[in-house]
Amino acid sequence: MRFRDRNEAGRQLAERLRKVLDETPVVLALPRGGVPVGYEVATALEAPLEVLVARKLGVPWRPELGMGAIAEGGALYLNTEVLAYADLTNEEALEVARQESRELGRRVRLYRGERPLPDVKGRTVLLVDDGLATGGTARAAARAVRVLGPRRLVLAVPVAAARTAKALLGEEVDEVVAVQEPPMLGSVGVWYEDFHQVDDEEVLALLMRAHHLGASPSP
Repeated sequence: MRFRDRNEAGRQLAERLRKVLDETPVVLALPRGGVPVGYEVATALEAPLEVLVARKLGVPWRPELGMGAIAEGGALYLNTEVLAYADLTNEEALEVARQESRELGRRVRLYRGERPLPDVKGRTVLLVDDGLATGGTARAAARAVRVLGPRRLVLAVPVAAARTAKALLGEEVDEVVAVQEPPMLGSVGVWYEDFHQVDDEEVLALLMRAHHLGASPSP
């Protein structure tokens, strides 16, 4: 069953997450596509919403093939199998990471300005995206959150590849919550009727709306 759009997916995901209501969670959404989903989750759970920025690292001559990811604070994940397949050294992968870090920094400044990441020490963090396929970006983002000292880290997505969710559980996050976990995912986009490319303006508008409604996290 496909979701109508990211908003509907977020509302369905929120229903699966109501069991953490008494834990006063903080929602950290991965831009861009995770922000509409995270907005619906934060609104339904009356939780604060903020973005955590991560970037996929693509193989230089085949950018759509992810070889890892970076996230705020210097968090890094490299997929050794893809590096071997592409005959890339760690040093070559790290050079791509350095290049991508400039765009990552630009997006942090654009989306949060001078706002730091919220203080999540001892709290439950819901790390939200619009889907989980290979899991590279989610791994880097989870490592960035772990450094902040949450009591519990939950990866929350409308749809997740079952094998990837199982690999991340325990290794990177404490729990994976998904509305659907198909054994054969394909691409995340096929699980949505409307999977338009979310732009910066939409991200900023949703963050502003969330903060105006009182879903702004304490620094």
